[in-house]
Formats: sequence, C-alpha cells, structure tokens
Amino acid sequence: MGRLFGTDGARGIANTELSCELAMQIGRAAAVVLTRHTSHTARIVIGKDTRLSSDMLEAALVAGICSVGANVELLGYVPTPAVAYLVKKYGADAGVMISASHNPAEFNGIKLFSKDGFKLRDQIEEEIEALVLDDPQSIPLKVGGELGRVVRNPHAVRDYVKHIMSTIDGNLEGIRVAIDCANGSASATAEMLFKGLGANCYIINDKPDGVNINDGCGSTHPEALGEFVRKNRCQLGLAFDGDADRCLAVDENGTLVDGDRIMAILAAYMKARKSLKQDTVVVTVMSNLGFFRFADDNGICTSTTKVGDRYVLEEMLEKGFNLGGESSGHIIFLDHASTGDGQLTAVQLLSVYKQIGRKMSDLATVMERYPQVMVNVALSPSVNGRELLDSDEVIRSAIAQSEEAVGMDGRILVRASGTEPLIRVMIEGRDFDLINQHAVKIADVIKGRIAQ
Repeated sequence: MGRLFGTDGARGIANTELSCELAMQIGRAAAVVLTRHTSHTARIVIGKDTRLSSDMLEAALVAGICSVGANVELLGYVPTPAVAYLVKKYGADAGVMISASHNPAEFNGIKLFSKDGFKLRDQIEEEIEALVLDDPQSIPLKVGGELGRVVRNPHAVRDYVKHIMSTIDGNLEGIRVAIDCANGSASATAEMLFKGLGANCYIINDKPDGVNINDGCGSTHPEALGEFVRKNRCQLGLAFDGDADRCLAVDENGTLVDGDRIMAILAAYMKARKSLKQDTVVVTVMSNLGFFRFADDNGICTSTTKVGDRYVLEEMLEKGFNLGGESSGHIIFLDHASTGDGQLTAVQLLSVYKQIGRKMSDLATVMERYPQVMVNVALSPSVNGRELLDSDEVIRSAIAQSEEAVGMDGRILVRASGTEPLIRVMIEGRDFDLINQHAVKIADVIKGRIAQ
C-alpha cells in the first residue's frame, strides 16, 4: 500500500483525512502524470457517488485539474465501472471516480483510471504520490487562456446502461427480482437498466440523501434485502455497494449468495458453453475453501492473487483469462469490462438464471461454503499493520500454533486491510467452534502487541 493510495484509490474521512487541499493536489498531479505524453489539450472525465462530500471533492479536483491546463468533463452520479467504461468510449485521457465504495458516508475516496479504463499500476500511483507529497511546487500552473475548461455530460448514465444491456442476448422478462441500490450510484442507473431489460423489479434503497449511502442496506447489509425478498415473494434479490462495483445476491429464501458462489455459478455455465477462457477463474486469497473444492470437482483451474480486484485484473490481463473476482462481490468480466462491475455481474447472473430455469437456491448448491470467521482488529494511525505482521514474532508464533490446530481442513489468513485501518483475521474450516476460538485468540494476541 502506498503513501496515499491503497488497494482501491486514496481514501479517508472527507474534509479531514481526505481534505479539499489534498484532493486539489491529487487532481493537479494526476493530470500532469496521466497526460504527460499528449500533444493536445487533455480531457479528464469525473464521476461521483451520492455522498454529501462528493460535490465538495469534485470541486477541488476540478480546480486542481483545470489549474494545470487540462479540461474536465463531469459525468455526474454514476457507478465506478461507468467511469472505467466511459473514459475509453469518450476518448478521454484519464478518468476519476469520487467514492469510498462500501464505506460509511463520512468516508470518501478518489480512484484514478487510465485512458484505457484500467486502474493505475502501482508505479504510476507512486509517481502521483511523489508529486503530491514530495514536490508539489514543481507542478507548472497555467494562467489566462491556458486554464482548463469544464463541461457537463448529460448522457453518461444512458451510454453506460446501453453498454450493460448489450452484454446479454435476449431479455430478463419473467424474473421477479428485488434490487438494493444501497442509496448509492446504482440509484441513478438501476431502474433504467433492469426495467429496460424487462425484469419485474422491486427497486429499494434508491433515495440517496447524501448521508444514507450503505446505511443498513446494500451489499454490506444483505440481510435487509433477504427479508424484503421473502416478504414480497421475489425469485431472488441483488445488492450493490455505494459505487456499484460489487454485487451480492440472495436466493428466494433470503439466503446470501456471495461473490464466490456467484462466480461458481457463472464459471460452471461458461465452462459448459466453452466460453471460460483456459477453463480458469482468477480469485484472491480471501475466496472460500469451498470455491477451490468446487473448481477441483468441475475441472476448473484457479489462479490466486492477493486481495484487491486490481490484482485480479492484472493476472487476467497477463494470462489471458476472462473471469475473476472476489468473495466480496467484485467480479470482472474482461470480455465486457475493464474493472469489477456490480450491475454487469447482476445482468449476467440473471441471464444465466433465466436460461437454466432453476431456483437460485438450487444453483447456489454448486459450491459448498465452508464456515468462515473474520475478526477485525482496529489500528491507530501510528501503527502500520503490514509492518507489524511482518516483524512481530509473537504474532507469527500465535498464527503458526493456530495453523497446526486447524489442520488440513482449514486455513488461516491474517492481513492488513488495504482500504481501512484494520488487521483482518480470517479462518476457515469445517469445525466452526474451533476456527472461532482461534480467530479470537489471534486477534487478542495482536491487540496485546499493539497496546505495548
């Protein structure tokens, strides 16, 4: 993780950790680095989610970008994957998304995309960080007629929705589905998309007020969607996060169908139709043990990366795979998108659901999900979680002892979060009581070491 950018952009509490001054500097530095080789006046597109602070940060970014002579095209409230798609469609030089994804409303973030719609490589982000943190005075500022200009694009939502609709054959008529927009970016697109494809939709949590994004709803709280599906006798439900780059589902009983199970359903379908390239799915170390057993049982290969859909994407691009993602619901269909896209995932899943013609609860049985326990240990700003885990022998010894106790039918993963000030302790295994005991034990050891 860099000095400004984590696994998914720069992120923090808006107006304190992620200040307007910092946003303006990021805008300046990003415009300089990402348009360095252009011979024309550069153009950068900006999208945002529905947080109250998004307008404020948008204004700061616009000021920074225009101050170095680049033009800005405002896309308004759109999902993160819409920015990734539209930056290439519109022939822009770079894209910016203002969002903190699944985090609460007080957080916000800045995600950067290249002209091809891909998240930036680590070394490019490091160049931007160096300009912002080490040498901001070296950025040349423009005056007079050389300043950048700002325009608003009223067609961004329509153009993005048309693209997602084009990724399936036929329609979604006859499907009774609940859609949870998390009071976020999907609120601007979901009705046009799903009703446009003919689904019988119940769209909920689509009334953002600036502070209710992810609040008791969306993919971070799928239990609310599950209850709605049961009460309204829907066939399934789909939940997005604040910027709609991830998707989780619930079956007709309101039971969660997580990202691993969604990938398993789609991978099995694609393999049967010979559209799963190299019969391989790219996943992260956080995918459930059950997914790896599913893959083995079905002749599907897995390629495993560290946490973060950017690393999943890098592996897909390098090896030529076309399906990958995370258990959290970030799923990448490289044939159609350059980043994880919750609504694209939803449309693909609904299309498969319709074609197979079985209940979602039946489809989800393609994969057995092993019990999993996750314990988060909060960190103070002065503690570097990654360095602590790498250097503390007491913590490493505790993890080794627990690995021996869990044995071959389980696994332990302890890692510093790339998006929040946390150390995550995750254990999977067949014996829930055993893994829960050891997850708490490791977390307590980490807490004790931090307190010293």
